[in-house]
Amino acid sequence: MNKKTLKRVRITLASICFALITLMFLDFTGTLHHYLSWLAKIQFFPAVMALNFVIIALLVVLTLIFGRIYCSVICPLGVYQDFVQKIHSARKKNRYNFSKGLPILRYIFLGIFIIAIIFGASSLVALLAPYSSYGRIAQNLFQPLYIWVNNLFALVAEHFNSYAFYSKEVWIRSLPTFIIAVVCFLVITVMAWVGGRTYCNTICPIGTVLGFLSRFSWLKINIDESKCVKCDICTKNCKAKCIDGKNNVIDHSRCVSCGDCMAKCPKEAINYSHAKAKNTEDTIKKESTETKKEVDNSKRAFLFTSLAVGSSVAFAQEKGKVDGGLAIIEDKVAPQRATKIVPSGAKSIKNFEKRCTACQLCVSKCPNDVLRPSTSLMNMMQPEMSYERGYCRPECTACSEVCPTGAIERIDKAEKSSIKIGTAHWIKKNCIPLTDGVECGNCAKHCPSGAILMVNSIPGDEKSVKIPTINEERCIGCGACENLCPSRPFSAIYVEGIENHRTI
Repeated sequence: MNKKTLKRVRITLASICFALITLMFLDFTGTLHHYLSWLAKIQFFPAVMALNFVIIALLVVLTLIFGRIYCSVICPLGVYQDFVQKIHSARKKNRYNFSKGLPILRYIFLGIFIIAIIFGASSLVALLAPYSSYGRIAQNLFQPLYIWVNNLFALVAEHFNSYAFYSKEVWIRSLPTFIIAVVCFLVITVMAWVGGRTYCNTICPIGTVLGFLSRFSWLKINIDESKCVKCDICTKNCKAKCIDGKNNVIDHSRCVSCGDCMAKCPKEAINYSHAKAKNTEDTIKKESTETKKEVDNSKRAFLFTSLAVGSSVAFAQEKGKVDGGLAIIEDKVAPQRATKIVPSGAKSIKNFEKRCTACQLCVSKCPNDVLRPSTSLMNMMQPEMSYERGYCRPECTACSEVCPTGAIERIDKAEKSSIKIGTAHWIKKNCIPLTDGVECGNCAKHCPSGAILMVNSIPGDEKSVKIPTINEERCIGCGACENLCPSRPFSAIYVEGIENHRTI
């Protein structure tokens, strides 16, 4: 396989992987995740949080053989940066220069990342984890555009009496998360436009860890000094800025094995192969003192990362409704819950917060618009449940099917129907039978667990209006009563979460 073909294979695999991961986030029909959710599970950090040692071992072996191929093929954020720099390169060729690595800055971000994991600062973890960053961008920015295009097709199809498409409402689930997604998108895009892989090799903690491993990879980008004429073309086309063409030195901790340098070299002096012992020794002698220090720091950082990540893992909806097509009904307002609600399969709030990386995949997959990013400071962007736009249907297990970290463990429909995630509470002052003197019973009619019964508001008086009474032991906290309660803007019944889920 020649060098250009090798590059084409890498680009093809990266494009397919990126397209499928993006489609997984964009799809709102609840179908693609059955086939594509494995792509989320093979991401490095989600695999670490899920303690999926098979995937971790495979990615480590992959890196030790091929170098940082994970960053240039599997990681969606890395491939997105390649896409941005490719657009820029089409306008301006030979635009890069060699730059020395910034090990101190890299390890500062890695240290912040590790500390955030240990102390449960999920907001910082979500900001720095590359897969979570891309998921946040895809869910908050790309999916709305995708839905708008779908709605346009639905509108056109409707004129031809076709229902091949159906409309989906676009709404901002969390304004703080949306703003963070916009800022991250702009920062990452500008950094890729100006500096290629600067984000990967300076900020990304996963890139720092894999960069250490890639120093010892079996296959590396190597320069044949007998053929090299020091034209510096390789340096000017290295988006990782890791090739010093004048001194024939490559910083393999930053190289993502993209193959751009091989394809551009006019003398075919660059190869992707196993370096001979002599060449390796010569290269090491040519490395600067700063680069040597970075190797030592990388060893300490990798050991620290392994211990810290392992220990931290161990302990560590406003839809407009119309009454009869005429009267606009006021939108519901979310109640102030003392304890938040997390999905069935999370087991407990503590377990959920410890393992969730806030990748937003479950939010994008929720067909009932129940999940939305939290706005609390410590757990910002991690999903939580609210029932203004829908309720958690007992037959829906979409979030548990896509979660790559085990924050929401996979459950079946029978299990979900018996898992208690919260308890309904009745608010007397909001109940329509008492405020308006009319019969209602909506909550009792739609309770899937039969936990609500209607009783006379005045005991012994059969003519008095009926009000709901709640059997807390049978209530599973699905939110059907809260969502379907006609009281506005606050429901007469709302669900309070519980710290530890249990089976009833």
